[in-house]
Amino acid sequence: MTPRQGSTLTQLTTASTTTGTPSILSILHGRASLRPDDIGFTFTDYERDPDGVRHSLTWSQLARRTRAVAAELRRHGGTGDRALILAPQGLDYILAFLGSMQAGLVAVPLPLPHRGSGHDRVAAVLADTEPAVVLTTSAVVADVRDFVDSAGSAHPPTVVEIDALDLDAADSAADSAAEPAELPSLAYLQYSSGSTRVPTGVMVSHRNLTVNFDQLMRSFFAGTPLPAETTLVSWLPFYHDMGLVLGVCAPILCGHRAELMSPVAFLERPARWVRALAQNPRAWSSAPNFAFDLAARKTSDDDLAGLDLGGVLGIISGAERVEPATLHRFVDRFAHFNFADHMMRPSYGLAEATVFVAASIWDENAPAAHFDSAELGAGRVRPCPPGRGAAAGTVTKLVRYDVPESPSLRIVDGDTGQECLADQVGEIWVHGENVADGYWRKPPAEQSGFGATLSDPSPGTAAGPWLRTGDLGFVHAGGLFIVGRIKDVLIIRGRNYYPEDIETTVQTLVAGRVAAISVPVQGTEELVAVVELKKPDDLDAIRSEVTAVIANAHGLSVADLVPVPAGSIPTTTSGKIRRAACVELYRRREFDRWDG
Repeated sequence: MTPRQGSTLTQLTTASTTTGTPSILSILHGRASLRPDDIGFTFTDYERDPDGVRHSLTWSQLARRTRAVAAELRRHGGTGDRALILAPQGLDYILAFLGSMQAGLVAVPLPLPHRGSGHDRVAAVLADTEPAVVLTTSAVVADVRDFVDSAGSAHPPTVVEIDALDLDAADSAADSAAEPAELPSLAYLQYSSGSTRVPTGVMVSHRNLTVNFDQLMRSFFAGTPLPAETTLVSWLPFYHDMGLVLGVCAPILCGHRAELMSPVAFLERPARWVRALAQNPRAWSSAPNFAFDLAARKTSDDDLAGLDLGGVLGIISGAERVEPATLHRFVDRFAHFNFADHMMRPSYGLAEATVFVAASIWDENAPAAHFDSAELGAGRVRPCPPGRGAAAGTVTKLVRYDVPESPSLRIVDGDTGQECLADQVGEIWVHGENVADGYWRKPPAEQSGFGATLSDPSPGTAAGPWLRTGDLGFVHAGGLFIVGRIKDVLIIRGRNYYPEDIETTVQTLVAGRVAAISVPVQGTEELVAVVELKKPDDLDAIRSEVTAVIANAHGLSVADLVPVPAGSIPTTTSGKIRRAACVELYRRREFDRWDG
């Protein structure tokens, strides 16, 4: 018998949180009881062998080892204490995450600290959470201990090596010690670097997680069971919201096997991900927009020799604005391996809503959604045919999403709190039990995105609380369209421009990342384009082409084109461009420019 999602989650639960909510842990132990010998997770390690070494855990092994980790952690912390996870991607990371929650601690998944921004980010989280314990592995424990010691905490946390524990000991006393009377409602803190270096922890509850998973399943599968052979394939980092939910939580919640690898394994050879999609039955996966372009460019026909992508169930494209051109290139590249457009699932979400808000099915035959860019900049929606827009601007191509029933979504005038009419650009607001309670230890002044109230809500619409996403969008012809981040809008000579539009234009000429920012020059805002390039042979020609295409498409002059090596543009953990950080680097003249 294969347990199914949806109502089956209730049948599998044996314990609850302080709010009476079933938890991912009770569902895990239900899986272990019903299907003890079925494989739950497989992680392929490419670090020591380029062909990969596979490591697997059955549901019973996962449940038993989760309890063993929890028994150890309860020796070092109590219910509600924080447990930081600083470990390489792998099965030990998953055990650290689940074991922390099993012990009643609040899990804090993080990347391994590195010099530079990553080190600063983790150090800030360490100070913010004041953890009782830090979970790592023996391979990196020396570096982690040095990092924790250098933080100089008044109450330094205990460092625990997950792989050094006897995780398969049959110890009933350990089992009982691992079970708090009740789990706290707070499951984990999802830290996001956002567009600045200051990390913020979203407080995700057990209820948020299970509700959002049900919302996701209803949106993608209309509440019907997944095919029995479905495999969840992921390379996304576990410390990122999409990677954590797809790679760790979803396999447990839906009861289907996960095939995992590390982000480094994907970046070293993107074909590994595409091959995994073909080699695993009914593969379901997820990736940010940039990964589809990378996989299409770096995967050869020889990499897929003898393989077929026709069985792929779907791939979520999310974490950053989804570009129609990217979807088309990916579908077109792999069409002769039987990859079809309906397998692409553009999605929109954010950590403050756990992860998921809205989605759609990509259809190459549907009319493209083209809108006049100048009108969008003025807050109005005017569809237009391909080519130049009606107001000397360019055409913005946007992906259409289905407006979700759950969670509730409205387009709102952020200044008045009133709902916008159709075909008006406004801020996207979200309401539902998937919305987190707020940011960890932030004062009320920094919680303004949560608990918003609508003024004079329409019939059937709740007055509050609403989550202000900070994203701009609109509803047109019954569909939802995402325009961009409010704080990233460029205001140049009194007109609004969306940086994603300018960046997309430049990427018709260059393959690397592009950041469009505005900087003050002699009292007025001017456009600066930061462009990642391999060492250019003719920089003057590139500068001429880029400035010309921006002028022709957007009617804008470029005050400065900043050519930089690949990897120079700062990004968030999900690959989003940190434009505010780009402005600071430019202001301080800290970009390493090819032109000196």
